[in-house]
Amino acid sequence: MVKIVEITLLILFLSHQLFAQTEVIGKSVLEIGDKIEIKSIILDENRVLNIYLPNGYSKDSIKKYPVIYLLDGSIDEDFMHVSGLVQFGSFSWINMIPETIVVGISNVDRKRDFTFPTTVRKDKKDFPTTGESEKFILFLEKELQPFIDANYNTNNIKTIIGQSLGGLLATEILFKKPYLFDNYIIVSPSLWWDGESLLKLEPKEYSTKKSIYISVGKEGAVMERTAKELYEKLIKEKKKNAALFFKFFKNQNHGDALHLSVYDAFEELFKKE
Repeated sequence: MVKIVEITLLILFLSHQLFAQTEVIGKSVLEIGDKIEIKSIILDENRVLNIYLPNGYSKDSIKKYPVIYLLDGSIDEDFMHVSGLVQFGSFSWINMIPETIVVGISNVDRKRDFTFPTTVRKDKKDFPTTGESEKFILFLEKELQPFIDANYNTNNIKTIIGQSLGGLLATEILFKKPYLFDNYIIVSPSLWWDGESLLKLEPKEYSTKKSIYISVGKEGAVMERTAKELYEKLIKEKKKNAALFFKFFKNQNHGDALHLSVYDAFEELFKKE
């Protein structure tokens, strides 16, 4: 009995010694792109950009890439999981979307940047810094897009993804400055803003082809109705250069509709004929 105990203790000792010898033989930083801070003259503040670069990307290469501009693009918001969808969708055996650069725009004050001025008293009370979307859109047009095109290998295909207030902003851009993007992925847009006034606006004509994807989850009567009304409005006033898609995710809510929406949008917008 004593011998058995001694053998057991010896085995435990040797096992401890074996695992204790495990050591790190190499360590490096895991990178998927760049994190850049730029100074915006228009916004009068610094803005952080999280940029996903496709595998094998090289500034010296002649290959050009489309760009996705992601609102709510902070590391702790939507940047990581949307970039993961882009990587997955561009695998050669999936071939859902082309290899694409993702520019995640980190937030400073999304309530300020994503909303236009409102006449609704409750909106003003709940969102005291509101109403600067015109300035933010100008930042996208005059500073951000030129900066990305000057510093990365981009082609002329641009996509915007926005959810909630970001979906409101993406819709405002589509209506007022549609030339800024080729593809619009609008998820759970907060079209209730300012008494649904954006839905009363006449969208400007498209000079080039647009692909527009709108989705909403099980998010209450107003959110669901206004998202559908946006789609129906665009259908009714359909431009000859527009491809329109709508999806209702009955099993998702405002918190988890984005991920499935983006995946579905990629399949619809970029699918091969």
